[in-house]
Amino acid sequence: MYDLDENKKTDGIKTDANQETNIPSSAKKGSEGWKFVVVVIILIIGFVAGGMFWPTASAYLAQWHFQLPTGIGQQNQNTQSNNIDSIKPVYTPQTSQEEMVINAVKNYSSAVVSVIISKDVPTYERYYLSPNSGLTPFEQFFGFDFGPQIQIPQLRQNGTQRQQIGAGSGFIVSSDGLILTNKHVVSDTTADYTVITNNGKKYPAKVLARDPAQDLALLKIEGAVPFPTVILGDSSTVQTGQSVIAIGNALGQFDNSVSVGVVSGQQRTITAGDMTSSETLENLIQTDAAINEGNSGGPLLNLKGEVIGVNTAIAQGAQNIGFVIPINLAKRDIEQVKNTGKISYPYLGVRYVTIDDDVQNANKLPVDYGAWITSGDDKEAAVMDGSPAQAAGLKDGDIILEVDGQKIDSKNTLSSIIAVHNVGDKVVLTVLRGKDQLKITVVLGERK
Repeated sequence: MYDLDENKKTDGIKTDANQETNIPSSAKKGSEGWKFVVVVIILIIGFVAGGMFWPTASAYLAQWHFQLPTGIGQQNQNTQSNNIDSIKPVYTPQTSQEEMVINAVKNYSSAVVSVIISKDVPTYERYYLSPNSGLTPFEQFFGFDFGPQIQIPQLRQNGTQRQQIGAGSGFIVSSDGLILTNKHVVSDTTADYTVITNNGKKYPAKVLARDPAQDLALLKIEGAVPFPTVILGDSSTVQTGQSVIAIGNALGQFDNSVSVGVVSGQQRTITAGDMTSSETLENLIQTDAAINEGNSGGPLLNLKGEVIGVNTAIAQGAQNIGFVIPINLAKRDIEQVKNTGKISYPYLGVRYVTIDDDVQNANKLPVDYGAWITSGDDKEAAVMDGSPAQAAGLKDGDIILEVDGQKIDSKNTLSSIIAVHNVGDKVVLTVLRGKDQLKITVVLGERK
């Protein structure tokens, strides 16, 4: 029997339940030595194994998606996902030229508009006419009213309907809604015109003036001002080969279409028009920037975003040969309409042929440049009655060599020099009459 007195021991082992078992010291030291050896061996094995398998394990862990338990951090994850989805990637231009094109379009395309042409056009209905319809009942009975009847289809007008008949482009040149476009875009005086701005808003437009000498016209819209405007550049500084940007309502369907090219040539002269009318356009800029039907009246920009011309015509059957009216020719129209509400054009009042080597040789003229005043084959008057030229004393056969010191040739014609002046301006002509060279002052009149 065990004695429960706490001061007595049984077999050298303390039996208090709240104390450690008392192990002899010699046994305890031996046990701790083995444990140390085992721990050291495990650590060595662990380091070796870790060095061998860590690259593979880390690559696997890098591809392993850790997932929190449902509900933990779920709101933050969804918020982060939505934020990522809402961030759109921004394209970075690869060259400085590309960056300039992007900036020019971004800054000034809002001032480019579409011009819609609408008109009441006849509508028709189909009906059928019997070959006997013009006969009396007696004639029909005895002569024609036997057998099947042939019905002849006919059309007759049953009213009118407002329809879009064309479209072009234009651009806003003043914040009160003044718009520059081509004259041929708004040539129909019986049509109505609507301007659609870059933000999709529509405004009825009134034609203020059509240029009698250039393919230019000015429209006006009323609305919330100020409207965005373009910046007018200086077309006299244009260089062949420089980069340009064309913006317009391509094909009348794709508004604010952008094309990029270069200035292909300058001082071009063309005859533009359709089956009903045509006109000769001089001193045009040629470009290979794509210009399509509907682009007429839109701007041609340089890389700074300045307007250097008005897109006007294309060469049929060619690839990327477009023609542009220099903006300097339009500035005069813009200022005149702002100040007087109309475009008045100066004129001299002569019929002439620009002299070149061929004209000189064919007509045995003494010079190879200038404007030769002549009646031509139709024998109309070389100097118009009541004209400024007649008042100044110009005669059939005179050769105008210079206007205010500007030499006249095929690239700098008499009409183009006169066009940059105003009605009432005085110009000094250098005139070759026979062997004599004269200085004649002319006061320019207004073209009717």
